Amino acid sequence: MPLARMLRQVAGQMLGSPACGCWMPAPPLRFLGTSPRQIPADASFHSASFSGTDQPRVLITGGLGQLGVGLANFLRKRFGKDSVILSDIRKPPDHIFHSGPFIYSDILDYKNLREIVVNNRITWLFHYSALLSAVGEANVSLARAVNITGLHNVLDVAAEHNLRLFVPSTIGAFGPSSPRNPTPDLCVQRPRTIYGVSKVHAELMGEYYHYRYGLDFRCLRYPGIISADSQPGGGTTDYAVQIFHDAIKSGKFECNLKPSTRLPMMYIDDCLRATLEVMEAPAESLSMRTYNVNAMSFTPEDLTQEVLKHIPEFQITYNVDSVRQAIADSWPMNFDDSNARKDWGWKHDFDLPELVTTMLNFYGSDTRIAQAN
Repeated sequence: MPLARMLRQVAGQMLGSPACGCWMPAPPLRFLGTSPRQIPADASFHSASFSGTDQPRVLITGGLGQLGVGLANFLRKRFGKDSVILSDIRKPPDHIFHSGPFIYSDILDYKNLREIVVNNRITWLFHYSALLSAVGEANVSLARAVNITGLHNVLDVAAEHNLRLFVPSTIGAFGPSSPRNPTPDLCVQRPRTIYGVSKVHAELMGEYYHYRYGLDFRCLRYPGIISADSQPGGGTTDYAVQIFHDAIKSGKFECNLKPSTRLPMMYIDDCLRATLEVMEAPAESLSMRTYNVNAMSFTPEDLTQEVLKHIPEFQITYNVDSVRQAIADSWPMNFDDSNARKDWGWKHDFDLPELVTTMLNFYGSDTRIAQAN
């Protein structure tokens, strides 16, 4: 047999692909599957530790969602433009494409994800690919694939290549049987959305991989995140973003939740800082792998009253969406994040007045107020 052909055949056997070099569907090399490489019972994989002078090589999946672009910009300021790779399956706008490295990455394609990690020497992975609550309920099968199967691919790649892995969780990981005010880190979790179920699954699988394989898994349960430079992405808390768009554009807003619906919220700057802080926290300071983080808790009525201080002519009406309202009624009203504050020093900067001022200034409220006056 010619040497080249023999090498192709050996490589094909090792990679689970045919020796001919053509691609055929085959089970990827998994830790928890039927791949040729089974994990020994006493296996232990430990993520690389980073000294103060080391710079992580970062990959962000689902990077064109509400948080990915902001996180990339935030991390690039810290670690350098070329050290942070943004990825998604969608075509990025020009300004995002030219702001730093961007590549195509489909988390449902295990081989593609593995190649990206290897070729770019990735050491930190932020896994933001997910269908949010309301969108997930409209397409459960897709949410199951993206939020659960995609997570399994990410966990396997992270464990195999010694990555430090961050997976965000959510207030949606709790359900109507959970204590709601406040909701502690550890309590009953019985969510009633595919989004929430998939996030509980992510929390538990990440913790399992940590104790079973030594994966450096870190997770924060985000409250509703409010950001000025991104569009709402289909979440139940999105009213708290859309209200600012509409207040500036027309002075009117139709809310799809009841005025008394209280939910925990956070401004994006606090969210991004919390994410980096927990990733940089020494492993020995972490008493758990999933933490609640919180900044404020308010209702649509609370938010409206604060907006009226800036735009007195602002008007709000209510047209309650039964699906979103049912979701919100099963979620925490307030987060207990005392463990995050104790273990790694979490402290928020933005309360409701600062949030509203910042958002309205971003959208140019000065012009609208001047016109009204």
